[in-house]
Amino acid sequence: MEVKNFVVWDYLIFAALFIISSGIGVFFAIKERKKMTSTEFLVGGRQMSFGPVALSLSASFMSAVTVLGVPSEVYLFGASFLIFMISYACVIILTSELFLPVFYRSGITSTYEYLQLRFNKPVRYAATVIYIVQTILYTGVVVYTPALALNLVTGFDLWGSVFATGIICTFYCTLGGLKAVVWTDAFQMAVMIVGFLTVLIRGSAQTGGFHNVLEHSLNGSRLDMFDFDVDPLRRHTIWTIVIGGTFTWLGIYGVNQSTIQRCISCKTEKHAKLALYFNLLGLWIILGCAIFSGLIMYTYFKDCDPWTSGIISAPDQLMPYFVMEIFATMPGLPGLFVACAFSGTLSTVAASINALATVTFEDFIKSFFPHLSGKLSTWISKGLCILFGVMCTSMAVAASLMGNVTQSALSIHGMCGGPMLGLFVLGIVFPFVNWQGALGGLLTGITLSFWVAIGAFIYPAPNSKTWPLPLSTEQCIPSNVTKSVPPVLSSRPALADIWYSLSYLYYSAVGCLGCIAAGVIISFITGHQKGKDIQPLLIRPVCNLFCFWSKKYKTLCWCGVQHDNETEQENLEDGNTWKQGAESVSQNGLRQESLVHIPGYDPKDKSYNNPAFENVTHF
Repeated sequence: MEVKNFVVWDYLIFAALFIISSGIGVFFAIKERKKMTSTEFLVGGRQMSFGPVALSLSASFMSAVTVLGVPSEVYLFGASFLIFMISYACVIILTSELFLPVFYRSGITSTYEYLQLRFNKPVRYAATVIYIVQTILYTGVVVYTPALALNLVTGFDLWGSVFATGIICTFYCTLGGLKAVVWTDAFQMAVMIVGFLTVLIRGSAQTGGFHNVLEHSLNGSRLDMFDFDVDPLRRHTIWTIVIGGTFTWLGIYGVNQSTIQRCISCKTEKHAKLALYFNLLGLWIILGCAIFSGLIMYTYFKDCDPWTSGIISAPDQLMPYFVMEIFATMPGLPGLFVACAFSGTLSTVAASINALATVTFEDFIKSFFPHLSGKLSTWISKGLCILFGVMCTSMAVAASLMGNVTQSALSIHGMCGGPMLGLFVLGIVFPFVNWQGALGGLLTGITLSFWVAIGAFIYPAPNSKTWPLPLSTEQCIPSNVTKSVPPVLSSRPALADIWYSLSYLYYSAVGCLGCIAAGVIISFITGHQKGKDIQPLLIRPVCNLFCFWSKKYKTLCWCGVQHDNETEQENLEDGNTWKQGAESVSQNGLRQESLVHIPGYDPKDKSYNNPAFENVTHF
């Protein structure tokens, strides 16, 4: 393959992205230097408005995996990714109405603080460790993949871009904290949209316009999106995307520290919900741009596929190769696209570093050293940002072994995010689940999801389930054409064509449902939790939706949790602080003697060992 190198203008535009991103970190470091407590550093002082938070959420989870991976997926398998818009809508509604109210009103900084309040410390620590492993693995994929693809196609230095990404993200995270991350993400979201628009405009002009693109895509079966086959082994059908995609992305959005941390940084719960709903628009826009880029790319290469002809070596290189082709005579615009791809990378890596620092500080350091001074806490938080910046960048080396970028990223989220989702569902929806059930359910879910994912890595699914749509090399130069030979599958165990061939989008559902089922069963075997011992603030009474016609049945489904003494929670969206929600539980009749049974409550000191229920003058 002929490598087309950048020119001066490309490097200048790309460098501007890094300079501006670093500048935002420096700005907030100077602006907030006199009031930079650990709370200000990690959650922005809980005074953020919904606008920048919404942009930050969209940018963080629409990483280079989306910019490079989704167009390639559409090119190879068709526009079925458009159905993810339904999944995204379901995820945002469930997050804002089920999970966010509990987390916001509890006043937590780390989502895993909730697990200690609801269960105990071992459950909290187990979940935190799993989250740290998941995030470091995922971030490695996000850092390495665009660097490799751009290196092979544009000649951009591989390890130079990897280390530049890690250094810049660590730099502005360490200096400016969450506010720097949020505002930098907002800027990078704008860069992503501009980059996509230039590709869409130039690409459609090169291929005869949007109508021509749709016509060729239809003829090439790229618009056959609605496959209603219920076979769970099929890679993408409407069921795998809507059901499996919802489980996968709910693990990413509903209980993920990176998402919840930015939501609870909002000044009110109403702002937090608005951030999620406006973020949905951002997700739809970026996904739509990525999908249409894939259709334009298919139209451009419909008679000479660069992958099967041997021009490029991997599908993830399709988008960079396409960009270098259409902008060959337009210096600077390839650099703008590279800035677009790396904007997704920077936003995701920065959010991950900040979230990792937060959970480590809150769940481990603060638990063992509860009386740290504000200044020392801030310096420790910054040190953690540096540590995780190094670890995430180093993990990029392991990402080279993971194959398809989009599938690898979502598989990691499914393997770890599914069981974590199940754990939080056990805590929030099922009041009778005890800590033994929670811990047993988590271990069961992790075992199931890792079993199927690792099995699929060792024994890939049959080609009949994963082979791409037809690609043509008719007009390629004959000397460049190489025949693609399907891999020979030998000595496969019986489970390989059934369990290990499950669509990667179902990994999260397997882990989540396995965790819930095991948690419920173990809780009944070991003696279920008594509802009167649980703070109503920690449970979301979803049964009210199904038993609205009968107070008797609603009360029965509450399992003893005193939700009728918590009516003031519905009024927390008017801007009152979470502290009012926590204090009002005891003010409205929760028996004092039952407090000794509440997780996190110390009966000797008559106080909670979690900041959510302490006097919060240090905030």
